[in-house]
Amino acid sequence: MAIAEDLDRATDSQWDWVAEHTRTYLASGGTEGHENNGVRTLVLATTGRRTGTPRRTCLIYGTSGGEYVVVASKGGADQDPAWFLNLVADPSVGVQVGTRRFTARARVASSAERAPLWAQMVGTFPLYEDYARKTDREIPIVLLTPLRGPA
Repeated sequence: MAIAEDLDRATDSQWDWVAEHTRTYLASGGTEGHENNGVRTLVLATTGRRTGTPRRTCLIYGTSGGEYVVVASKGGADQDPAWFLNLVADPSVGVQVGTRRFTARARVASSAERAPLWAQMVGTFPLYEDYARKTDREIPIVLLTPLRGPA
């Protein structure tokens, strides 16, 4: 079960540029790395489904009501990203958005929710459309609901 405090002790992404972005984001307390060229990112901590070890990564996000929206694109790979598989196995996650940290519950968007959220996220990051064309899988959209306070 990942919680907000796991952000500081979690293992970084295997992708060097993502790991560096994550470390900069967290070391600055969220003042650096949150927004770049109009694209906002958050840091997500999940629990490794096989190891039980906290894992963290940076992801582009949007908002919908009081929830945060992230896309499990993995650049259009045919496999879901590890962070997505981890939160499906254990939906308790730690999140940092800018300077705000919280524990959240993750859930995959329903089919009714998916279309407008997909359009919103493609508007934020148009490469998601390219990623969708590269794979036969439907790229999951995940909603992160903070457990304390409004988003």
